Amino acid sequence: MDLYVNLTSPPSHAVVMTAKALGIELNIKVLDLYAGEHMTPEYLKYNPQHTIPTLVDGDFSIWESRAIMVYLVEQYGKENDPLYPSCPKKRALINQRLHFDMGTLYRYLYDYFHYQLKDKTPPNPEDYKQMEAALEKFNAMLEGYKYAAGDELTVADLSLLATMTTYEVAGFDFAKYPNIQRWYSMIKFSAPGADENWANSLRLKEMLDTLKK
Repeated sequence: MDLYVNLTSPPSHAVVMTAKALGIELNIKVLDLYAGEHMTPEYLKYNPQHTIPTLVDGDFSIWESRAIMVYLVEQYGKENDPLYPSCPKKRALINQRLHFDMGTLYRYLYDYFHYQLKDKTPPNPEDYKQMEAALEKFNAMLEGYKYAAGDELTVADLSLLATMTTYEVAGFDFAKYPNIQRWYSMIKFSAPGADENWANSLRLKEMLDTLKK
């Protein structure tokens, strides 16, 4: 299987961690987005939305990191795999966390930093407030849970870990969010592929640090 990634992309990191958790070997293909490698005719055949990451499994291609993660577990995980168990209620909670990550937690992080990096626009204080509000919501969601969606590690944790690592390297202090701090400290370096997630997040940190100069 080929996985097209960018090494500074948190969604790419989340898919790689899922593959590590499943013991799957992926053929990683790194795209240089600034060189337009995600806009080639070959890549657009796999993903007309030209986003990353994209998984190509034989004659099947899928993009959007959280969809890829679920596909990998359903296709290659064991029966009733705890990463994405078969119980509808457990799956609903995992899905809610994944949607929250995509639509709120990661979204505002992306909005705040992407345009500063890409277009050199000044930071938007309203987006920063949205990030703080998202962290408060995530902290509340973790109340009473060992992991993000229950008592076992799931794909929700891996997706959220990639996002929260980016919050950390961007300079956010989790001291105000005790549930996040507890959860994050527990899996930061213990989740499958966490070391690689951290190393590649430091690549992103170098880019974000340029905004402070």
